[in-house]
Amino acid sequence: MKDGAIHETIDELVQRERELREALGDGTIDKAEENQRLAEVEAELDQCWDLLRRRAADKARGLDPEKTKVRSQDVVENYLE
Repeated sequence: MKDGAIHETIDELVQRERELREALGDGTIDKAEENQRLAEVEAELDQCWDLLRRRAADKARGLDPEKTKVRSQDVVENYLE
């Protein structure tokens, strides 16, 4: 996946966040559903940002960023800095 495609995915996820917040405001979904769905979107966003950072690091080290793979949500959400 190219950086541009990752940025497009991020834009789509941010839009989904907005839509969820609007749906809560409209009463289309309740707070529990919003929280659950936002958590899913936020985890996907974290994966995207993690992938972009790791691709940039690989480029800086002279490695092929196309070989950098998305890490699982469990890894991304639970690793220590």
